Amino acid sequence: MSGMSNTPHVPMIPTGEKASWNAIINSRIFDNINIDSNAILLDVLRDSTGMLGVKRGCDLGTCGCCAVLIDGVPKLSCLTLAAETKGKEITTVEGLADGAHLHPIQKTFAECGGSQCGFCTPGFLVVISALLNENNNPDDKEIKDAIEGNLCRCTGYQQIIESVHAAANILNSKEEVEDNTTAKIDPHPGIDRVQE
Repeated sequence: MSGMSNTPHVPMIPTGEKASWNAIINSRIFDNINIDSNAILLDVLRDSTGMLGVKRGCDLGTCGCCAVLIDGVPKLSCLTLAAETKGKEITTVEGLADGAHLHPIQKTFAECGGSQCGFCTPGFLVVISALLNENNNPDDKEIKDAIEGNLCRCTGYQQIIESVHAAANILNSKEEVEDNTTAKIDPHPGIDRVQE
C-alpha cells in the first residue's frame, strides 16, 4: 500500500538502556531477559515472560488488576520497576494453582460468583491468596481491608467476601485432615495395585 511508512513505531516514552533481568516466576526460573532499564514489571511479565494473567487496568495504581506477589507480598506491577524485582520470587495468578488443582480461592470465586466479567479477578485472587497465607480465618473487616486496593465494577463485593470465607473453610478443613492423618490416603481405594 502506498502512503504507509516503513519506519518502526516510535514510543511516546523514551526507552531506557537495555539491562539483563532475572526472576523466579511461578517457581520457574527466567534468566537473561533483555529489558529496558526503566521498564515496569507489568510490561516485562506480559511481554517478556508470557504471564498474561497480569492485567493492565489503570496504569495509576488505583484498580489492583495488575497485583502480583513479590517474595510473598502483594505489589502493583504497574507501579513497580522490573529492575527492583531482579532475582526475586514473583507469583502471578497463573502460579496460584498447584498443577491441575486450583487454589481454594480460585475454586470458590467460581462457585460463589466472586468473578463476573473477570477482568479484575487475577488481582483479587493474588491479594486474597496473600491474606489467606497470613490469616486462614479472616473476618469481614480483615477481608475488606485486604482488598481495598482492588476495584470491581460487577459484583458489589459481597460475593467476593463470601468466596474468601468459603476458601478459608476449605483451607481449615484441609488442615484438620492433615492434623488427624498419619498415613497417606489412597485416592483410588479398592483398586488392586501391581506389586513390582
